Amino acid sequence: MNPRIDLNADLGEGSPHDAALLGWVSSVNIACGGHAGDLPTMQATVAAALARGVALGAHPSHPDRAHFGRRELDRPPAEVQADLVEQISLLARVADAAGGRLRHVKPHGALYNQAARDPALADAVARAVRAVDPGLALYGRAGSELLHAAERAGLRAVAEAFPDRGYRADGSLVPRSQPGALVEEADAVVARALRMVREGVVEAVSGEPVALRAQTLCLHGDGAQALNFARSLRLALDAAGVSVRA
Repeated sequence: MNPRIDLNADLGEGSPHDAALLGWVSSVNIACGGHAGDLPTMQATVAAALARGVALGAHPSHPDRAHFGRRELDRPPAEVQADLVEQISLLARVADAAGGRLRHVKPHGALYNQAARDPALADAVARAVRAVDPGLALYGRAGSELLHAAERAGLRAVAEAFPDRGYRADGSLVPRSQPGALVEEADAVVARALRMVREGVVEAVSGEPVALRAQTLCLHGDGAQALNFARSLRLALDAAGVSVRA
């Protein structure tokens, strides 16, 4: 049987590439007010995704628009949970009003990375998702605490990998402030993605092979090369016989 992968992108964050990206991905993570996005943007993004048959996901964050959700905040898990319930619920209502429904949740930025290593915060995220809809899947970095929390909460855990981001030897992402955080050549992004799908391996910035099991690949929609990466990657996956679907 041919390998299968979901290809997702973060939308509704103000990127000019959103509409074009919908032609190449199978699911989207829509900003729902924490780090970016407002009601009209959510409505427009949901409508465009449904028109292209792309699966809908929520992309909640710490409420930190000034820093685009990329600043780590030390907040009580209960407070994080309440914020996420509000953000996810809002997007769920937008999706329902448009005749669709949310399929998954993927935290954004600093919250995603904090929950990847902090079990208490990961559990708060999973509880928020379950409170909105226990049928939602929870996306998290492959091997992270977020996936363990999803399983504890009885949610479907979806392991995610990033062909356009640098990895450290422990499987975590290289912080954006450090060298090697971003992969900037389309050929390299494609090669990394194919190896992730076929072999379950990514090469760390130190040169070591890191094992990971990816069910979905993320391409960041806010990068200058986002559309080029998405097009190149989707064409390469199709040519390799990889089934791309949510």
